[in-house]
Amino acid sequence: MKPGGNDGPHVFVNDLGRPGLCDEDRHHLTQSLRLRPGDAFTASDGAGSWQLCRLGPGPDFEAEPEGEIVYVEVPRPKLTVGFALIKGGRPELVVQKLTELGVDAIVPFAAERSVVRWDADRAIRHTERLRRVAREAAMQSRQVRLPEVGEVAEFADLAVCQGAVRADIGGDPPSLGNPTVLIGPEGGWSAAERGRLGAIRISSSVLRSETAAIAAAALLTALRDGSTSVS
Repeated sequence: MKPGGNDGPHVFVNDLGRPGLCDEDRHHLTQSLRLRPGDAFTASDGAGSWQLCRLGPGPDFEAEPEGEIVYVEVPRPKLTVGFALIKGGRPELVVQKLTELGVDAIVPFAAERSVVRWDADRAIRHTERLRRVAREAAMQSRQVRLPEVGEVAEFADLAVCQGAVRADIGGDPPSLGNPTVLIGPEGGWSAAERGRLGAIRISSSVLRSETAAIAAAALLTALRDGSTSVS
């Protein structure tokens, strides 16, 4: 059972035993969503457990646990999507949509033909921003696990992951046997990168990088959901 059965808001807390709200979430619940004392919402620890809560009385408006803590089993296999760095706000879009779809790990990386490069300071700032985006998207989509949003990696770091493949128009159909999919940059894969990994086909046409990442995530999560429901 997931908290999707409850229509109220969903937040993340550090400890379900004492589900304290951070200032940002408290403001979101009481000001943006206009919850009042006694109104219900769900809280998750981001690691698979969630619980029904009610908003306590002011002025602190703390979360008051109600009912049992529910644990949701870890989905298998772990799904990872790596995407080559792209321009503007498109990395935020990728992380947002991949989180909503239920991808477990999201990793930006530098490919040989990447147009965008992040220096050390910029990489730290962007990674923090992407993790905030993931948290917000997980709240909106009522996830019980926060995805891992990795620091910027190199292609070689991800190519050695078990089951890793690249997305390419001439590849094989997607499979849960290849749960790590890498999305190339605007300039495409280099010959060396093509030679390093096999490929899966996620579309019959050439896609923008962000579209390819979202399409790969949708295909893999659908395959996993179908496999789970059958078993």
